Amino acid sequence: MPHLHCPDLSTSRQFDLIAFDWDGTLFDSTAVITRCIQNAVRDVGGTVPSDREAAYVIGMGLMQALGTAAPDVPTERYPELGERFRHHYLAHQNDISLFEGVLAMLGELKSRQHCLTVATGKNRRGLDEVLQAVELHGMFDGSRTADETAGKPHPRMLQELMHEFGVAPARTLMIGDTTHDLQMALNAGCPSVAVSYGAHEPDTFHALNPLYIAHSVRQLHDWLLRNA
Repeated sequence: MPHLHCPDLSTSRQFDLIAFDWDGTLFDSTAVITRCIQNAVRDVGGTVPSDREAAYVIGMGLMQALGTAAPDVPTERYPELGERFRHHYLAHQNDISLFEGVLAMLGELKSRQHCLTVATGKNRRGLDEVLQAVELHGMFDGSRTADETAGKPHPRMLQELMHEFGVAPARTLMIGDTTHDLQMALNAGCPSVAVSYGAHEPDTFHALNPLYIAHSVRQLHDWLLRNA
């Protein structure tokens, strides 16, 4: 199969392909997902994880995340645990929105001819639902989800996106809010940028050598305009 191509691959840019995590990076969903994980574990009688423990697993594939957050729940109850998580999340998904400033940032990156993609622990159905929003129509050139590839920090999502668009690791940038995102980038041989306003504490990022840690969407936007 021939490669798709990002528009106008250019030596004037540092990065041709920019891959964004979704929850906690573009989408202000960390608090809601944390509560949904806690409620799902409570529903099946497991030990309810703390806010920090529940937030830590955001970005993993759903079953991997729930199993990590609820180690005392038997594996045979994981389907029920997943069903309870989806029940709680669907009840609150309309409460969640993009972080302020994300649309402006994406629009400017798009105008500079970067290839914009999503690499997320969400499943395909969930990502497609949020990408149906009118303001996001045509914004992303490609995406990968955990259920169709492999959960983070396995590098398969990034490897498939790089292969699809014919972009080398050195010209691919991963942006995320968790150590899972940054480790995935390392595993794929790609540089990364971290954001501190999502699920993981920023003091956990340094060992994974991100190029930059942004403390707001505005900081991320400004850094990308100067350095991407």
